[in-house]
Amino acid sequence: MERIGIGIIGARFAADLHAHALSKIRGGKCEIVAVCSKTKESAAVFAKTFDIPHIYTDHRAMLERKDIQLVTLPVVTSLHHTLAIDAADAGKNIVMEKPLTGCFAAADSMSRQAMFVEAMKNADAVAEACRRNKVIMGYAENFVYAPPVAKLRRLMDASGGTLLDLRAEESHSGSHAAYSRRWATAGGGSMHRMGSHPIGAVIHLKHYEGMQKFGKPIRVKSVLADVAQLTKHPAVQAAPKKYLVTSWEDVEDWSAAILTFEDGTKASVFSTDVSLGGVKNLMTAYLDNAVVQVNINPNTSLQVYAPDGQIWGDEYITEKVETKSGWQFPSPDEDWMRGYPQEMEDFVDAVREKREPLSGLLLAHETVEVIYAGYVSAQEGRRVELRR
Repeated sequence: MERIGIGIIGARFAADLHAHALSKIRGGKCEIVAVCSKTKESAAVFAKTFDIPHIYTDHRAMLERKDIQLVTLPVVTSLHHTLAIDAADAGKNIVMEKPLTGCFAAADSMSRQAMFVEAMKNADAVAEACRRNKVIMGYAENFVYAPPVAKLRRLMDASGGTLLDLRAEESHSGSHAAYSRRWATAGGGSMHRMGSHPIGAVIHLKHYEGMQKFGKPIRVKSVLADVAQLTKHPAVQAAPKKYLVTSWEDVEDWSAAILTFEDGTKASVFSTDVSLGGVKNLMTAYLDNAVVQVNINPNTSLQVYAPDGQIWGDEYITEKVETKSGWQFPSPDEDWMRGYPQEMEDFVDAVREKREPLSGLLLAHETVEVIYAGYVSAQEGRRVELRR
């Protein structure tokens, strides 16, 4: 099969994740041909770090290259839908970072129902561009590819059980990215930026169950949700030392959502920026004949203790942890445990084999739909039914 040429649009944190995740299949299944960034300096530094031969500051110019078949989009969420449409119109297959898109306006400028309509308009436009140009979208929901979730799927197959109750969470002490503070650039707060992971994961598992048993996905029927800005509490704002990010402007830092699926089963999802102790990526699946607990982070395959965090020097411990002292849970291979290399290999293979990836357009689209239905629910205090 042909080697797939890849272009990366973006040169910061998420782009690093993409390049590292591709490293094991470079030279065989694929090659990173070019990187594009707003500034030539950023592109040049990234290209040197990852041995990429070509740099661009204009993504449209990069998209003209005939030796690029797949474009990855590790950029801020507000750029996802426009760049995806440009890539699709150029005939390029896409790796879309999560979440797919949203509504990007000040939180008090419009109702959540109006935001829901706008977000779905953006999501529909991306879907239509992909279909119109017959390109494949890989949706970079790494939970889908995390080894514990892959094992959960195999256990579902072996048991033949029914997923009755899914409980999932992603939480930590707050993003350090400036764009995340405001709705106009992030498209929402913790439910959108972080909740897209566990929400996407539970949707994926019910899709998978439906396809295995009935030949069609079991989709979300309704959403009931609530959100809050807990770090605006006066005592938190007055604290002399702050361990949590407290500079949120008009987005939530806490969210909870209950999803009801077409078969009447349930999922409950928490995503918060008020959780100390590092990232929590957790899920429990209650089947009628089994229980499966998934701990992506913290992963207990390695546990270490130091009375002083300085003992570990510059050695990486785990994401978002506030201190290296005390008991810690460094994963021996955190990227692998989170599914990053596995998802990139599936996306490259999907392009080579001309097939849909395990995580694709339907999951990306439905995740946005569920999140924004959650925002409507939280504002209006009611269960929101989804049209099917």
